[in-house]
Amino acid sequence: MSNFKKLRQRMVNDQLVARGLHDQTVLNALNAVPREAFTPTNLIESAYRDSPLPIEENQTISQPYIVALMTAALELKSDDRVLEVGTGSGYAAAVLGEICKTVYTIERHKALADTAQVKLKETGYINVQVKHGDGTLGWPEKSPFDAIIVAAGGPEVPQTLKEQLVIGGRMVIPVGKSLKSQKLVRIRRISKDEYKTEDLGGVRFVPLIGAAGWGE
Repeated sequence: MSNFKKLRQRMVNDQLVARGLHDQTVLNALNAVPREAFTPTNLIESAYRDSPLPIEENQTISQPYIVALMTAALELKSDDRVLEVGTGSGYAAAVLGEICKTVYTIERHKALADTAQVKLKETGYINVQVKHGDGTLGWPEKSPFDAIIVAAGGPEVPQTLKEQLVIGGRMVIPVGKSLKSQKLVRIRRISKDEYKTEDLGGVRFVPLIGAAGWGE
C-alpha cells in the first residue's frame, strides 16, 4: 500500500500551493482528509492523482485542486454552517467538515448518499449530516446557511438556494447554458433581494439535475 500521508503532502505542495492556493485553513483541511477512504477500492492507488476520478452512478470525485479552489472561495469560518449540493463520494463534505462547525450535504442518488454517510462516519466526521434528495431545492428546514457549495453545473443559479443564504453568505456554483462549458461563480448575498456575482473562471462539472437544475 502506498504511503498515503506522503502522497497527501505532495498533493498539497504540487497541486495546490504550486498553483497559487495559499489559504492555510483549506490546505490543512486537504492535508487532513484521507482521500483514499473516499475513493473506489479499485482506484485507491490513484487517490491523489491530479484529476477527477469516476465513482458509482456516473458521478465523479472532484480533482483535489477544484475542491480546494471552491472551498477557499467560500471564505469559511470555523463556526459557519455550510450546505453542500452533490455529496458524491463524501470527500468534499469531509474537507468542509475539517473547517466548519456543521455541514449539511444532499445527494440525489440514494446509493451514493448511503455510502458517503458510512464513509464520513468511519472517518470521524460526525459534524456532517447527509440527506438523500433534490439538492437544487436546498435544505429549507436547516437554512439559512453561511455558505453553499454546489458540486454540479446548472443552467443558472437556483433561486431556491440563493434564498437559503444568510445576508453576507456566499455560494460557489458552476453555471452554464451548455454542459460542455461552465464558469465557476461566487454569489454573495448583500441584502434581502440583492446579490453580487463574481466569475472565478472556466470549469467542467457533471450536470446539476433537479427541479431547479437540468431535467433527467
